[in-house]
Amino acid sequence: MLVELHVFWQLKFLFNNNLNPKFKIMTRFMLKNFLLIFFLSAAGMVNAQDERISIEEFTMDNGLHVIMHKDNSSPVVAINVMYHVGSKNEDPERTGFAHFFEHLMFEGSENIPRGEYFKFVQNAGGQNNAFTTFDKTSYYEVLPSNQLELGLWLESERMLHLKIDSIGVETQRKVIKEERKQSYENRPYGSFIARMFENAFVEHPYRWVPIGEVQYIDQATLDEFIKFHEHFYVPNNATLAIAGDIDYAETKKLVKAYFGSIEKGEHEIYRPDVEEPAQTEERRQIVYDNIQLPAVFLGYKTTAEGTADYYALSMLQKLLSDGQSSRLYKSLVDEQQLALQVAAFPYNLEDHGIFITLGLVNMGIDVADLEKALLEEIEKVKTDGLTDFEFEKIQNQAESDFINQNSTMEGIALSLANYYTFFGDANLINTELEKYQKVTREDIVRVANKYLTEDNRVVLHYLPKSEENTDDTAAN
Repeated sequence: MLVELHVFWQLKFLFNNNLNPKFKIMTRFMLKNFLLIFFLSAAGMVNAQDERISIEEFTMDNGLHVIMHKDNSSPVVAINVMYHVGSKNEDPERTGFAHFFEHLMFEGSENIPRGEYFKFVQNAGGQNNAFTTFDKTSYYEVLPSNQLELGLWLESERMLHLKIDSIGVETQRKVIKEERKQSYENRPYGSFIARMFENAFVEHPYRWVPIGEVQYIDQATLDEFIKFHEHFYVPNNATLAIAGDIDYAETKKLVKAYFGSIEKGEHEIYRPDVEEPAQTEERRQIVYDNIQLPAVFLGYKTTAEGTADYYALSMLQKLLSDGQSSRLYKSLVDEQQLALQVAAFPYNLEDHGIFITLGLVNMGIDVADLEKALLEEIEKVKTDGLTDFEFEKIQNQAESDFINQNSTMEGIALSLANYYTFFGDANLINTELEKYQKVTREDIVRVANKYLTEDNRVVLHYLPKSEENTDDTAAN
């Protein structure tokens, strides 16, 4: 399934009408504070971070980099294979290939019958899935530790013996079309990421989203899919992370047995080198959607993941929208009652990022008034800064979130694979928190003034389709 994880959960969190939005925010906020209190009372936040995540790693002759973390506290093992390929590696006239392969690589192999991949994992008492982003594709299994060999065999099979035939391709063409309808076309506000990126980028391949365009998937030939797999899904373009109840020596032996015979890719991996021109004026678009309540989305192009400004922007997000006491929620939902829900999140990627703020309008409120109020809150950060109490709170939230992110074997394996794939340093799992701790109040104000400017902004107004003809008539 296609997952930009933080965006998916934000949307589910914001727009699921079956649950009370205030209750969901309160639950999330209480959970984070519970985690914070737990770690502070148990050993102190600093002491919790002193327990470093030990790793051993090696690179095989075929280029596959392997990272292992041993934790024998419970009989569970997580396996993550991350391929450094996402939608930005695609031909502009063949978009959607990386996401297509996310699905296709569950079809089967020379030794795994079609449709049986999930059954192997489920019958072993485990779970598995995958996700695709603009920059990467990640496959993972969580299994009882005595099933480690099974997980390694499954991953090696799809790297070495993936079955790419007309039956599998035609099956997945239909699946992709249905997913696009459900996730983008028929889901309220579901197209906003696609609209945001196509407006924000004019040259860089971030201008299309991972699901791509259906017509390109329809037009692609079997040979094109085979060549795409041969180019990108090779050991020298992959990182294998294993975390859990393992023995280092035995795990290394198994990895070599299952992956050692896979040959290195023959071609230099394609990495787009596209310079995105600086945006010089605000870009606006009105989108008529199958919705009842209008919404406003503001997007600002920012820096790549892992830079100093990236960490300051992450802290800015927490100030604006992390919890009921955040700036946006307190002002626009509680006090002014302009919005039913608000949020901000930095969409961070390998080459660039977009800092997004959004609001779902309250009944009887004009979307323009909500946009104005959102902009006013952003300006307050730029001009007034933040208080000592606010700064201490978001520091605690950042530490709590970081610890929670790496509290499971699945989370650790994902982090290790991600750190090595994009930064060449798996040990960032032990040091990245220091980068958040180095962010000052002045840094947060600085990045707000640097990036959250009018001429660097994309504004989307989502309006009900019922208003489309009315607006056209008024314009005439």
